Amino acid sequence: MLTINRLNQTEAKTIIDGAVNKAKTLGVPMCIAVVDESGNLIAFERMDGGKVHSITISQDKAFTAASARKGTHEFNKACIPGHKNNLFGIHTALGGRMCIVGGGLPITFNGNVVGGIGVSSGSPEQDLGCAQAGVDSFSNVYG
Repeated sequence: MLTINRLNQTEAKTIIDGAVNKAKTLGVPMCIAVVDESGNLIAFERMDGGKVHSITISQDKAFTAASARKGTHEFNKACIPGHKNNLFGIHTALGGRMCIVGGGLPITFNGNVVGGIGVSSGSPEQDLGCAQAGVDSFSNVYG
């Protein structure tokens, strides 16, 4: 039998709050999704002004990061034709849910992936910065 660590609502809110605080410093309203280790949604926040299409994109970034256990920006680099670990076309997998745009990160606890965060509405760099702030908030409290 497996024992699985899974984020709860309190932890998910801590993660979202960290991302929101970073988004406020950037002046970019974001859509932020937190998922469990399997990529299923736990919590979501659309800041006032967050882009409508970013609702789905943030959830797909979180899904990709948690289920694949790596940041979405890592897939982006590997999707360039000719890359040594060429994954070109993976973004079409799972009905298009695999996201290769920066802004999705896995969340780990005691060396295991327990969830993921996806952030969307800014540039890939801004989204990634907000996602990292969410992960850091979790690590600072529950580390």
